[in-house]
Amino acid sequence: MTLISGTELAGRLGGPNLRIIDTRWSLGRPGAGREAYEAGHIPGAIHLDLDTDLSAPPGQGAIGGLGRHPLPSPQAFAARMAAAGIGDDDLVVAYDESDGGVAARLWWMLDALGHERVAVLDGGWRAWQEAGLPVSTDPTTATDRPPARLRLAAAWPRTIERRDLAERLGSVVLLDARAPERYRGEIEPIDPLAGHIPTARNSPLARNIGPD
Repeated sequence: MTLISGTELAGRLGGPNLRIIDTRWSLGRPGAGREAYEAGHIPGAIHLDLDTDLSAPPGQGAIGGLGRHPLPSPQAFAARMAAAGIGDDDLVVAYDESDGGVAARLWWMLDALGHERVAVLDGGWRAWQEAGLPVSTDPTTATDRPPARLRLAAAWPRTIERRDLAERLGSVVLLDARAPERYRGEIEPIDPLAGHIPTARNSPLARNIGPD
């Protein structure tokens, strides 16, 4: 499963083996995603943060460790998800508020390591609200669920070390999924240098979704 509609998800609320993950997050505003979750979320959802739950601290990542959100080791990621109550048999549904990028990251991380029952909510939080579907302000924390057993692969597939990529520039198709103005170096809200990796082509994430 890759996408799930709000209607289908609403019909599954309260059912067994469903774990809804609110991944709302805002660039340059630590804690904003959690604040949004506390103001209203899909009933039963827990909040996982890109900075602390879906990434390793800079310098400690599994793939080289540098950058703003390096991948954690698969073992650390599996332990974090299991502690959040996500188990082998669960359907995991992730959503965020903007372009789906953070929800898609969680989807990819689980899918890449072998957990097949994971989906992104089509249209995210905005579509859920516009459809008039249930909203809760009751917080659900990871500790509200017992730790689960989650067996994932021991290594990240389909990734490349930055050193290896640097040696192959010009011989691979490298896509930069950031906004065009950041790719062109016209603005840079957070990184120390503007621009893009040489030879990269711009394929903005926002072009993959429609206004709905």
